[in-house]
Amino acid sequence: MDTTAIDKALIEIIEKRNQLNALSYEDESYDDIEDELHDLEDDFIDEHGETLEDIIGDVHEDFSVDTDVLSPLSYIAQSYIKTGDNEVGAQFDCDHGQGVPVEVDDLERKPTKLVIIPNPLRIILNVDSKNRKIVWQNS
Repeated sequence: MDTTAIDKALIEIIEKRNQLNALSYEDESYDDIEDELHDLEDDFIDEHGETLEDIIGDVHEDFSVDTDVLSPLSYIAQSYIKTGDNEVGAQFDCDHGQGVPVEVDDLERKPTKLVIIPNPLRIILNVDSKNRKIVWQNS
């Protein structure tokens, strides 16, 4: 698995989303940037979708998640915080409220969410507003 390629593709999507989020609907470049974002997302799924779906499926199985595995695009946070840079590109994190809501048997009463974070590529289980756990990362 080429996690560097996945990281780079995720970073492109994140940066394009950030660019789009900074615009209003009335901005004349909004539609073009939105189309570019959709193209990046389509390419991402074509190139890495199956691999990530398998990884997310394994996480669901390992943590007894009772919800269905969704498209990997669903697990990309709506907003990220840039934490630095390295040779791959920008490094990111996200707040604990980000991710796809999931039901974890051992954490029934917690508002748990799964989210993909790039560079280094990992999947985080946001347990609540203060707790999180890395549930998968490239070894």
